[in-house]
Amino acid sequence: MNYYLIVFSPTGGTERVSKAITRNWSQVDTIDLSVPNANYSGIAFDQNSLVLIAMPSFGGAAPQLALDRLAVIKGNGAKCAVVAVYGNRAYEDTLVQMEDYAQNAGFQVIAAISAVAEHSIIHEYAAGRPNVDDCKELAEFGDRILEKATSDPLSKPSVPGNRPYKKSGTGMVPKADSSCTSCGLCVQKCPAGAISANRPGATDKSKCISCMRCVSICPVHARKVSSVMTAVAAAAIKKACSVEKANELFL
Repeated sequence: MNYYLIVFSPTGGTERVSKAITRNWSQVDTIDLSVPNANYSGIAFDQNSLVLIAMPSFGGAAPQLALDRLAVIKGNGAKCAVVAVYGNRAYEDTLVQMEDYAQNAGFQVIAAISAVAEHSIIHEYAAGRPNVDDCKELAEFGDRILEKATSDPLSKPSVPGNRPYKKSGTGMVPKADSSCTSCGLCVQKCPAGAISANRPGATDKSKCISCMRCVSICPVHARKVSSVMTAVAAAAIKKACSVEKANELFL
């Protein structure tokens, strides 16, 4: 069996979760869904493949940009597990969205995981996660998925969430302050192509998905979201984030 990871991880949390899950899998080839001009429609799997598909949850929904890129990949009956990574509030309909898109792309969904990682905007929530204990547990989840992938017949997991899916609200749009050096790193790395090389300090609001990659990679920490809006958001979800959430495996 061949092993693959399809991942959308703008700030690294989803990637850390994915690496923990696949720690005991043999050689894993990675497909990064954050590359704007990649030829995703040219990617195809076969039935002898096991694929982990991992995305963050933004406001209880999967990023549409990542789902659209997944949609053109050819699953061809490959087995897969879908993973929703969230910042300790809630993942709501993210997993069922991912399940539907994966199935429509030709994958056979055999498992699902919800996992907690440090919030990409309000870092005090789920700070330091996934931690050592998380990574150990997630590796065990990965082992159980491996075991199921070789079982016969394969049962379909009961994945939580609702259809129609929740609509994710408009997120916060980062912009650069006067310390921006116009180095162009954010222009190169923005998954949505929302930052122009001609105006690297600005952000195209119509394209930005609030993934926070530009904020996390800026070498001089010039790109930020509104501190006032961040404080309001932190207060709004404080109660929901007050209890540490557990990682979950659905087989």
